[in-house]
Amino acid sequence: MNKRSDKPAAARPGTVRIIGGQWRGTRLLVPDRPGLRPTSDRVRETLFNWLMPALPGARVLDLFAGSGALGLEAASRGAAAVQLVESDPPLASALSDAVQRLQAGDRVAVQRADALAFLRSHSEARFDIAFVDPPFAAGLWPAVLELLPACMAATAWLYLESPTDITPHLPPEWALHRENHTRDVRYALYRRATIEQSLDRGNASTI
Repeated sequence: MNKRSDKPAAARPGTVRIIGGQWRGTRLLVPDRPGLRPTSDRVRETLFNWLMPALPGARVLDLFAGSGALGLEAASRGAAAVQLVESDPPLASALSDAVQRLQAGDRVAVQRADALAFLRSHSEARFDIAFVDPPFAAGLWPAVLELLPACMAATAWLYLESPTDITPHLPPEWALHRENHTRDVRYALYRRATIEQSLDRGNASTI
C-alpha cells in the first residue's frame, strides 16, 4: 500500500525502491506525510510473484496510491495502463513528479481524487487488477468493495491489505487466491469469478 495509519508516524527512509522490471532499483520519493507507510519490499515481492502471469498488458488501479509503490511496480513489470488515485495533494504531486521522471506518462495516469468519488464517477474501461489498501482507521473496505465491481473486469484480480485482526468481508463473486501476513498486516489476493463459477461454488457447498 501506501496508507496513513492511525498510529503516530515513525522515522522512515525518504524513498522506496521499485524491486523488479523495467525500472528495477529506481527510488521513489516518500513525502513526510502523517502515517504514510508504503508496502514493504518483502510483501511487494510476494504479491508480484502471485500476480506475475496477470501483469503483462493489464489495466491496473492503485486506489490509495500514496508513494505509488504498488502501481508503479506494476507498470515496471509490464502493465499496459496504470491509474494512480490519491487524495492528499503533496502525495499526488510527488506521484506526478515520479511519472514524469520515469517518462511513463503514456502508461501511468495520476488523479488527485477521493477514492470513493473516483469509483462512483469512473465510466471508462474496466480494470484487470486493483490494489486496495485504505487508511486502516477509516474503515473504508465495505464502501470500496460495494463500488469496486462496476469498475472491474469480469475475471479481475483484487489485492487487499488490512490489519491482522481484520478480514474484510467480500461478496461471493471474489474468491480468495492467496493470503499471508506480517506482524501488523494481512495481505490477500482475490480473483473475481464469473456468475457461473459463483453458482458452482454455492452448489458445491451444499453437497
